[in-house]
Amino acid sequence: MASRGGFPGGSGSPMNPGVNPVNPGHAGGMRMPVMQPNSGYRGMPNSAPPYHQSSPQRHMTPNRGLPMPGMGGMGGMAGPPMPGPSYGGGMAMRSAMGQSSMDPTRKRLLQQQQQQAGMPGQRRGGKRRKMADKVLPQRIRDLVPESQAYMDLLAFERKLDQTIARKRMEIQEAIKKPITQKRKLRIYISNTYTPAKPEGEEAEKVASWELRVEGKLLEDPGKQKRKFSSFFKSLVIELDKELYGPDNHLVEWHRLPTTQETDGFQVKRPGDVNVKCTLLLMLDHQPPQYKLDPRLARLLGVHTQTRASIMQALWLYIKNNKLQDSHEKEYINCNRYFRQIFACTRMKFSEIPLKLAGLLQHPDPIVINHIISVDPNDQKRTACFDIDVEVDDPLKAQMTGFLSSTTNQQEIAALEMKIHETIESINQLKTQRDFMLSFSNNPQDFIQDWLKSQSRDLKLMTDVAGNPEEERRADFFQSPWVPEAVGRYVYSKVQQRRQELEQVLGIRLT
Repeated sequence: MASRGGFPGGSGSPMNPGVNPVNPGHAGGMRMPVMQPNSGYRGMPNSAPPYHQSSPQRHMTPNRGLPMPGMGGMGGMAGPPMPGPSYGGGMAMRSAMGQSSMDPTRKRLLQQQQQQAGMPGQRRGGKRRKMADKVLPQRIRDLVPESQAYMDLLAFERKLDQTIARKRMEIQEAIKKPITQKRKLRIYISNTYTPAKPEGEEAEKVASWELRVEGKLLEDPGKQKRKFSSFFKSLVIELDKELYGPDNHLVEWHRLPTTQETDGFQVKRPGDVNVKCTLLLMLDHQPPQYKLDPRLARLLGVHTQTRASIMQALWLYIKNNKLQDSHEKEYINCNRYFRQIFACTRMKFSEIPLKLAGLLQHPDPIVINHIISVDPNDQKRTACFDIDVEVDDPLKAQMTGFLSSTTNQQEIAALEMKIHETIESINQLKTQRDFMLSFSNNPQDFIQDWLKSQSRDLKLMTDVAGNPEEERRADFFQSPWVPEAVGRYVYSKVQQRRQELEQVLGIRLT
């Protein structure tokens, strides 16, 4: 006996009490959104799975978890349990195809589908939220005019995000270039003298002096003080050659990759007379700077600069004097100054770095002349010299800190998630409202349309082909085409089983 609504009697009624009529756990006519080092002195040495959606029906919007009072067993609110299949499960396998009779390829495919079907929540959770997910639909804005204020805030947030993104890009570009400022480094040069002591006393028997070279930045606002040696690439102290000979008159320090920074340098030598000395300080420029050939320096107006700045000044000179060939753009036609400097009448742009390398020299060192006095009255005198050095601009550290800052990122992400959840909740409430309105306007037509939609979805979910109402009758299987269909089906199963045996046995049956 057929049950109501055209469903097979053996499969139970579609009004399953274990299934919410508003959200039966499978696709309906319309979908509801789901909420879901060392400071001392250094001594100087010598040298989503797919979901089916049927055609939308008018006044047919199933809702999740919405009870329908007054519907009896249909809503699962009253009445005894009725037999029938659960519509919330996965796709059923046809009874004619057992798991053991499937070929290995189809088995693997089915296992992959089952694994993917178990991960829709994970995919939905890992989905990246978009700006469009925060926009209120027009139908909700029509119902609530006050929501326009939220849309204005959303537009302002979009502009603010664009401005911040543009500023971040500008800061990233600015950080790539060296950001330095000139500061004064004060160098202190002093010495002490230790006279010789008579024999028998516990002291040095030979008179000696000790030279100290120290320094610090003036008005240094930085919290972390730079070591004095960090400003220099090398330091050479040249003593009087007549007093200390040609092999012992130079004291040198050169920076190495393993060098530890110090606050100063000290040199100790025997002697009881005044000594003339010369200090040669080579600054450690970052990036490296070079001294130009005097002829090219006068031509470009650049004396000592970085390689990039020298190339830029050279290009500006070529551009302003129109030395680039008008037909062959990769060539430069040298004027009389370039001919004297580069010794050619024409050259390629790609040849400039090679030719320029021979015109670059190391910068001149800072030269300081000093007299080491052994007069006891001059022991407290200290010579001071101020030199210009380049240090990192404090603004660069602030810019780097701004780019790497994650102070408010978690708070912003939490607020973004809260906004998305609120919008989803609003959309869900709007769908519930439309559902209830359509039901209240015409309950009878609404229920009939809803039952039709559920019937179509049930066929699709259970993978039923044909007309179940006809197939449930014995006359259907007395049709003329049934014997041939049964023969074809049995033959296909025999062939399938044959292939499986061949794969297992590894032989070819003849």
